[in-house]
Amino acid sequence: MPPTSLVQATAVELLALYRSRSASPVEALRAVLAHVERQGAPLNAFALLDEERALEAARASEARWARGEPVGRLDGVPVSVKDLLLTRGWPTRRGSRTVDAAGPWTEDAPAVARLREHGAVLFGKTTTSEFGLKGLGDSPLTGITRNAWDPRRTPGGSSAGAVTAVAAGFGPLAVGTDGGGSIRVPSAFSGVVGCKPTFGRVPAHPASVVGVPPHVGPIARTVGDAALLLSVLSGPDDRDPFRAPPPREDALYLGALVAVDAPDAPDASDTLGASDTLNARFLRRVRVGVSATLGYVDLPGETRARFDAAVALLQRLGAEVEEVAPPFADPGGVLRTLFAARAAHTVRELGPEQRALLDPAVQSAAAQGEALSAVAYLEAERQRAELALTMAAFHRRFDLLVTPTSAGAAPLIDGGALPPSFVAPFSLTRQPAISVPMGLTSVGLPLGLQIVGRHFEEALVLRAALALERESAPLQAPPLRAS
Repeated sequence: MPPTSLVQATAVELLALYRSRSASPVEALRAVLAHVERQGAPLNAFALLDEERALEAARASEARWARGEPVGRLDGVPVSVKDLLLTRGWPTRRGSRTVDAAGPWTEDAPAVARLREHGAVLFGKTTTSEFGLKGLGDSPLTGITRNAWDPRRTPGGSSAGAVTAVAAGFGPLAVGTDGGGSIRVPSAFSGVVGCKPTFGRVPAHPASVVGVPPHVGPIARTVGDAALLLSVLSGPDDRDPFRAPPPREDALYLGALVAVDAPDAPDASDTLGASDTLNARFLRRVRVGVSATLGYVDLPGETRARFDAAVALLQRLGAEVEEVAPPFADPGGVLRTLFAARAAHTVRELGPEQRALLDPAVQSAAAQGEALSAVAYLEAERQRAELALTMAAFHRRFDLLVTPTSAGAAPLIDGGALPPSFVAPFSLTRQPAISVPMGLTSVGLPLGLQIVGRHFEEALVLRAALALERESAPLQAPPLRAS
């Protein structure tokens, strides 16, 4: 298989190639690294690349496949990790010049530990806005990360490098974090699949104790790949005091594994990939509330047309679709308050000289957080909990809520304002939500569709996303991916 095909391959496809001996983990990694070498510099998706260690891991995986003894669910698949997650042997500088690269760096975050256990080939860390506190793709440490579809535009943030890497073909999978939309909005801007699981579904360490906590989640080019990666990331880890119990290992959640005959795949009798009538079965009688505005977002005509087409497809696939009035007012102020508190807590130990190195946006947010009273902070937490109760009542009537992810496509880096998004409420409620491609604008830029589910019902969210993906025209790849 030629290198460009390996660059375009999904994780599921790579695993099938390894099993059939049509390609090897070393070949796949070399193809990805060569592609990064050719095309990576203008996009600036990586804070760190480690070819030597990655090749060592790929050779070990290749040997396991040669013996017929692959480990876990991702053996030999190249995966990148957002530079907010601790990674043993690599600096985790969090997009900040205030973090010393010297370390020591001796511990893996839970998500990284699960990737190693499942044989993934870690080859680099992706860029993030400073401390993950800004929705744009730049930081004082690494500079500007650019959109794979149009380098004049931002990929959004804070998981900027992760979505750019996956969109450009710099590995089929990436791990990101999402506190206020940091996976979903950049995924929409970059034409990839990005999932924010229920808070606690993927264990995190160190734990986030203030404000809106970031959820660790998968970024991929297909829903099946996202489900596969989420099944790995969801493994238990006792370092997270807020972790949820491990998910029920049922066929709906892990169905993507059947396609690659993974060693620990569930029974194929009722899985995501087991039937040609999958979409009709999986969406029949699913109650879907749809909202094009949530009552406070103005949706331009072009985005509305793509959204209406996606809603019509849901109806054709058997879902019970109903347009709904928004069950809440704009919660943006609550989210901003909690983010300001998180910013203040994040930089609390920095002295004046270090604070001078911070992104001005982080400085401003931290100052706002420091000015908050405890009563004001707790009032924002009360409103967050009230919103969660409102959505719980909504889900007694509807299984899913479907909205656009963002009101528009990625803006220009120079002078472009981020379009309003639909992600804030479900950051506050800590529900699972996924962004999937919703077609292209007239100038060829991706738009995203958001699917929101009840707490811990990632399986249903993934089912709906996969059904839409299978019936939608494939999104063309950014030119860089095939070059």
